[in-house]
This record gives sequence, structure tokens and C-alpha cells, in this order.
Amino acid sequence: MTILRIDSSISGADSVSRHLTADIADQLGGEVVHRDLVANPLTHLTERGQNPDVLAEFMAADTIVVGAPMYNFTVPSQLKAWLDRLAVAGTTFAYLPEGPKGLVGDKRVIVALASGGVYADDNPFEHNKSYLKAFFNFLGIEPEFVEALGVAISPDARTEALGKAGSQIERLAA
Repeated sequence: MTILRIDSSISGADSVSRHLTADIADQLGGEVVHRDLVANPLTHLTERGQNPDVLAEFMAADTIVVGAPMYNFTVPSQLKAWLDRLAVAGTTFAYLPEGPKGLVGDKRVIVALASGGVYADDNPFEHNKSYLKAFFNFLGIEPEFVEALGVAISPDARTEALGKAGSQIERLAA
């Protein structure tokens, strides 16, 4: 099994999402290809188009583990630049008369969400999980989520959130 691990947090060793993606990849086992979008950032899309290496890396992976910290209520721009390279008409989705159809349903995507506050799915400020679910659904993939929410509230809240996330990871890896 090939695992593509994507990290987008700017917090380095203190990053909760990086901790989670490493734990997920370790527990799943397999060959890990790691793309650090902070150490090696992608440019934003231009009229010159796609970076074929990014799409090829995604297509070659069996499982994709995405670290998605919440920055200002949504994904970091580094992660958005990566996602923009995955939505390719005719390759990862198709436009049909009845609407768009995802073409990449054979992949497992596990998203490690991390946020300083707690944003429930129905919170008007939650645009991280909902965006990523919609994006991967558009490609034909039903993503799974590991959530460490409220990590900046207090040291106890951080410990509790990491403990819950660890339990979620164990269930996903089983």
C-alpha cells in the first residue's frame, strides 16, 4: 500500500495536524510518500496550468493522509494550492449532462483536522471539514476524518483532543 502524506501546517514540531498525519501513516503501515507543502510550497494556479507531478503522486497513492489545520476558519493556502492541482476535468472528475461526476472513487482519504477552537459541523465559522468533504466528494471520494478540536483552549483541552484523535486513528487503522 502506498500512502501519500500531505502536511500544510506552519507550526513545525508544535503542529497538531503534523503529529496526527505521522501517527495515521505509522499505524496504517506501507510505503509513505511525504509532501510538505510548507517546506516545498506550490505556487498558486496560473494560466500555465497544472503541475503534473502533484497529480501523478495523488493518482499513484492508495491512501492519502491530509493534515488540515484550521487557519481563519478554513484550510491553509498551502493546502488549497495542492487541492487546486487535483481537480482536473477528464482525469479526476467529469462534467456530465446530469452534473459533475467524480472519477477517483478508488482512493481512501483520511483528513487530520486540527483547530484551536471547537467548531461543530453546524457552526457558521466551520469551513474546513465541510470544504474538504465537498472537495473530495466532487472527486468521487468519501473522506474519513480524525479531529483534534479545541487544542488552544487549555493544556487539558489539548490533551483531551489528542486522546480522542488517537482513539479515532486506532479505529481507522484497525
